[in-house]
Amino acid sequence: MIVSNVSLHCAHCFATAAAEEQHHQPHLSSSVPPSSASSSSSSPPAEAHHSPQSLSPTGHLVVAVVLGCIGTVAFLTNFLVLTLFCRYRTLRTPMNLLLVSISFSDLLVSVFGTPFSFAASIHGRWLIGRAGCVWYGFVNACLGVVSLISLAVLSYERYNTITATTMADGRDFHAVLGGIAFSWLYAVLWTVPPLLGWSRYGPEGPGTTCSVDWKTQTVNNVSYIVCLFVFCLILPFCVILYSYGKLLRAIRQVSRMSSIVPRRREQRVLLMVVTMVVCYLVCWLPYGVAALLSTFGPRDLLTPAASITPSLLAKCSTAINPFIYVFMNKQFYRCFRAFISCSRVGRGGSGLKSFSRATRTIRTIRQERAHPAVSLSIRDDSSKGHRRHSPSPSPSPHKPASPNPPKVILVAHYRE
Repeated sequence: MIVSNVSLHCAHCFATAAAEEQHHQPHLSSSVPPSSASSSSSSPPAEAHHSPQSLSPTGHLVVAVVLGCIGTVAFLTNFLVLTLFCRYRTLRTPMNLLLVSISFSDLLVSVFGTPFSFAASIHGRWLIGRAGCVWYGFVNACLGVVSLISLAVLSYERYNTITATTMADGRDFHAVLGGIAFSWLYAVLWTVPPLLGWSRYGPEGPGTTCSVDWKTQTVNNVSYIVCLFVFCLILPFCVILYSYGKLLRAIRQVSRMSSIVPRRREQRVLLMVVTMVVCYLVCWLPYGVAALLSTFGPRDLLTPAASITPSLLAKCSTAINPFIYVFMNKQFYRCFRAFISCSRVGRGGSGLKSFSRATRTIRTIRQERAHPAVSLSIRDDSSKGHRRHSPSPSPSPHKPASPNPPKVILVAHYRE
């Protein structure tokens, strides 16, 4: 009798421990099959055993198909961008190097992230255990922060390049390499703390993906989530708004000074980067809202379908960015057409030719304000040819004016 009481007491202890483990990590323990006692004839069918935090088999299949499409498109397109950059020298400019950094991070997501969530969706449960879940959450969080910080660095570098008072060297990669290193180190700095005890990585949604633990409402966890949103989402987005706001103001200033200055290239680059930023925020904003609701709202506020949809939208950003590079960047598009047709691309896109007249006009205006000493020359654009003359005094009043005076254009040459 004593032995049986002890046995019952031990069984109750193990059952309580298992229930607590299931409560804290419900999806990681879902791989354990139900006991034989729960599969008696009086139990309902297998479909009824699904946890309220899990999707139906059809839902898991739909998620797997979507993830498979996203992963395949993201891998092929980002690999294409990297191939074009390595093959064509005309693309090797500082600004394009920042775009390649973003494409490289997206490629890593399609290689080290999407396949594991795809396999988990196929089987309806996480497959590589607790350590694999932590590794998956860290890699995807780090690469996501890299993309957003790189967009902020790109906007700031673009603003500095266009509004600088001196012509930028198309071969100087020091500033851009420093920005890329800063993006990656900054991302690592903010995604390592959950590995060291400040918050943690765990399953999210229906248990087929892993990320930062959004649901544990403790001071340790909530403080990390607040800092993550402030320094990895709000602060970079403020930098982006500031940089492009200043850039638009500079372009409008040039437009008011000269109505004949073509701005097509700068507007095209600006449209490309702004579109990339907007698409990134559209992909990540629902995920951020869902994470905040999970952190500060009721525990069961979001259904499994409502929690997995923002995660899928976030992963779509890895497949959307390469299309923006290829179809909205004229350099990449020309190289892409040359790559498809196996032809060559003329040299260009670097040095002085990589800047449009609008960019040079901004610098010229700033240089004239800073250095009023310039030399003037006269260019004769008559039909006989183009000849340059030194400035001469006004013609003598004793000499009659020519009946057909040549067309004279004043050209300013800046002395560096």
